[in-house]
Amino acid sequence: MSKRKRIIVIGGSAAGPKAAAKARRIDNDAEVIIMQKDADLSMASCGYPYYVGGYFDDRNMLLCTPAGVVRNPLFYLNAKDIDAEVNTEVTAIAVSKHSVSFRKLATGETGTLAYDKLIIATGAVPRIPPVPGADLEGITTLQSMRDADFLRKVRDEGSIKKAVVIGGGLIGIETCEALQLAGIEITVIELLPQLLTFLDWELAKIVENHVRSKGANVITDNGIAAFLGENGKLNAVKLQNGTELPCELAVVAIGVRPNVKLAKEAGLKIGELGGIEVNEYMQTSEPDIYAVGDCVETVNRITGKKVHAPYGDLANLQGRVAGENAASENCVKFPGTIQTGICKVFDYAAGSTGLSETNAARQGLRDVVTVINASPDKPGFMEGKLLVTKLTADRKTGKILGAQCIGPGNVAKQIAQWAMAIQGKLTVEDLINADLPYAPPFSLAIDHFIATAHIMQNKIKGRLKGISCQEVHDKLQAGEKPFLIDTRGPEEFEEMRLGIGETLIPLGALRKRLNELPDDKNKEIICYCKISLRGYEAALALEGAGWKNVKVMEGGIMAWPYPREK
Repeated sequence: MSKRKRIIVIGGSAAGPKAAAKARRIDNDAEVIIMQKDADLSMASCGYPYYVGGYFDDRNMLLCTPAGVVRNPLFYLNAKDIDAEVNTEVTAIAVSKHSVSFRKLATGETGTLAYDKLIIATGAVPRIPPVPGADLEGITTLQSMRDADFLRKVRDEGSIKKAVVIGGGLIGIETCEALQLAGIEITVIELLPQLLTFLDWELAKIVENHVRSKGANVITDNGIAAFLGENGKLNAVKLQNGTELPCELAVVAIGVRPNVKLAKEAGLKIGELGGIEVNEYMQTSEPDIYAVGDCVETVNRITGKKVHAPYGDLANLQGRVAGENAASENCVKFPGTIQTGICKVFDYAAGSTGLSETNAARQGLRDVVTVINASPDKPGFMEGKLLVTKLTADRKTGKILGAQCIGPGNVAKQIAQWAMAIQGKLTVEDLINADLPYAPPFSLAIDHFIATAHIMQNKIKGRLKGISCQEVHDKLQAGEKPFLIDTRGPEEFEEMRLGIGETLIPLGALRKRLNELPDDKNKEIICYCKISLRGYEAALALEGAGWKNVKVMEGGIMAWPYPREK
């Protein structure tokens, strides 16, 4: 009788259990073992903020299968014939001996176990700012079930009145909402000039305005200088500009770094970004060892460069690939990532896929073109909600490079469509007649996605001479005086307006009021409306009447991230 292949998986959060389960499905005879340092398995870590926020109360829901069965060691043994050893820390990997050393945390028992194939899924560890007072009671992250339990206890007890969230990324914003829903006064502190750095500034600013509208305070361009406390307990944070903010709780969410201690000590190759180097098979520098999830570096499919992309969905996908390859000798590949992400921001969502304009510039892609489209996700009679999308494309080829979308509308649908367009290497011309499902309860007749492609096509062909809200604002701040036309109706103007020196000329009256426009046909004229559909029509009319420097403020009033008069 031949010896059973033994596949050991280190780590039991997302990527590890997925790898183990896939290995079992591929090889029914293999011995599959998960070694997990924590007490829990298959934790839905992306659900932690929603457990803290009270969207559900049963902690076990973070550990359940879709059928509601808790994924504990007994489940893995009975349902999958996988030996899941919890509270078991792997302390070393002996590559030459094909073995791991471990310690049982409950008893202190130690031992070694040989492997044929090893899968490392050790995840990431949270970054903590290197400032005084970081060991005070009341400072936490939201990285583990233990953290989630602590913050849920804070919520349920209701004893904390003021808290700060350090970091304005995905976890920071989701934590902000969770604690604000508990009635805690929240301040978000972000070292960079904006929240959610996967967005370009103008969209991030709209999100920031929304967070403020929900009662949270936001401080950007400032970081933590120190945690302050008395008797070992946090009572304030000191910012880099000297401001002190009283608080009883601080949640640190400034990112994570790959947990590569075991791999590094074993001599595995570590990449420049600090993650374990793997090839397309998720194989490390040692052929019989694979690595997956937040501890690895992967490839950006657009640029071909290495990135650290700690996303829960990618961890599962990588685990699936590594599990199959460990069980059947490198037969499937993981192609890399385009870094698609989304987060809930109170009753907004913010999502991104591919390259933003900012990131495209950082990657040296200079000949890119962007457009902003603000429009509803459904007709008004079906209670359509606003979407603001910024699309980035290659100017010469029309190839889609990236998309960002924010708003209370169906952001997830838009980002999913753009993600597939990028992965399919589609161009603007491929998308202008896309055959998507349409019915009023679900979309406009020309979906927001297709309309965004239409705007991009018009811009690439020179039919639309667009200008961003940010560029308009910068012109005004610099003392320039373009002729600004608001093309909406008088009632709309009285209800909401920018107050930046604009002239109200409704689109229907424009051709009769051309005498009110500058005599100089080369004078810069900027047209807009609520979403700039009428602004575009006005610009075409003015160009037809002989004005040569007419632009459309993309996204209109709904994309304007600055204060307005009304």
